[in-house]
Amino acid sequence: MDMQTAALDAKRFRRVMGKFATGVTVITYQHEGQPAGMTANAFMSLSVDPPMVLVSIRKESRFAGSVKPGDGFGIAFLHEEHEALSRHFGGRPDAACQVAFGEHRGTPLLQGALVQLAVRANAVHPGGDHLIYTADVEAIEESDGRPLLFFSGAYKQLHALDPSHCWHDFG
Repeated sequence: MDMQTAALDAKRFRRVMGKFATGVTVITYQHEGQPAGMTANAFMSLSVDPPMVLVSIRKESRFAGSVKPGDGFGIAFLHEEHEALSRHFGGRPDAACQVAFGEHRGTPLLQGALVQLAVRANAVHPGGDHLIYTADVEAIEESDGRPLLFFSGAYKQLHALDPSHCWHDFG
């Protein structure tokens, strides 16, 4: 493989990073006393002991202006049929979209998600045009189903093979 050493442009970098398949999350929080949310795929598990996660959020977002260290927020992993919810919270609001919020100790949580995490921000770090929030996990709720995925600028679904159709040649 011949690596290109020419200067990276933002458009190409964004396209290339889109080839890393991710799950789709909705980050929920309080904004001016009301539940709010935003779609994000820059999320990861940070630590198992203690349980911690991190999210990367644009500096100019409402979230960044609303959530500080010590504040709670929610992280919902979306089911594969939640593409409309992802679009709704991703900047394409749809008045017909039925959004149901629950809560955990004042933190709004998106109901009906594959996984819901209630977390508390413990630190915010600068990261270019983003802020990196590390957070302690306070509560978890999970359901069965398959996740909504995002790859190369489009939503995808997980299509796992039935293990009975796999073969192995160890000879």
